[in-house]
Amino acid sequence: MARPVVGIIGNHHLINDTYATHAGGVMNSEAVAGVSNCLPLLIPADPRYVSVAELMETCDGFLLTGGRPNVHPTEYGEEETPAHGAFDRARDAITLPLVRACVDSGQPFLAICRGFQEVAVAMGSTLHPEIRDLPGRMNHRMPPDGTIEEKFALRHVVTLTEGGPFHRLMGSTEVMTNTLHGQGVTRAGTRFVIDGHAPDGTPEAAYVKDAPGFTLSVQWHPEFNAANDPVSRPLFEAFGDACRAWAEGRQPARLMRA
Repeated sequence: MARPVVGIIGNHHLINDTYATHAGGVMNSEAVAGVSNCLPLLIPADPRYVSVAELMETCDGFLLTGGRPNVHPTEYGEEETPAHGAFDRARDAITLPLVRACVDSGQPFLAICRGFQEVAVAMGSTLHPEIRDLPGRMNHRMPPDGTIEEKFALRHVVTLTEGGPFHRLMGSTEVMTNTLHGQGVTRAGTRFVIDGHAPDGTPEAAYVKDAPGFTLSVQWHPEFNAANDPVSRPLFEAFGDACRAWAEGRQPARLMRA
């Protein structure tokens, strides 16, 4: 039987600062293929080349990946400032309506880092450009030096809501994760349910309230060492199961009910 197709949302990238590409991290493809047991398909996230309707017809689920560009602040009602960093307006134009369409239809998605923020914004939340600048917050950014293993090392606990979907999936209310993000959610939209927090209160895990399908979103990067990490593996396995359920019957796989 053919594997379900997972559309991996790519990022605009310049090779040698000149040659434009659409890029996706190998870790994402490895996790989708090896742990979710799905077919990874890199999506050029630009409305000049693809439409939300075409993507939903072609794919059985979506992985909303991390990326250096941030969601543009006008998408959540704020003015652009230098602190907001770089943007990818083409990706905004694809992912925000895609999230809303998947929430409505029950088509599954798993959102990571920037993807977490995209789901948050699509569901009416706001972001802070540098979460570490808020009183009492830690530095969640990627360490500037070290090997890949050191950059993606487990750095803090995430406390999950007892009885919530992440607790049920992980089998614990406390898990260890990496952390490699600058922005963070400051005000959650009414349907964007925060289901896990870092020790400093930063939202780290969430799902969409009353969505008919799989909408788990995490601020950390579970794609690193996904096959072996006890937190990442059940997350990608559950996502794969949701994509298979969709592929087999075009029906949502319910996991979100708290």
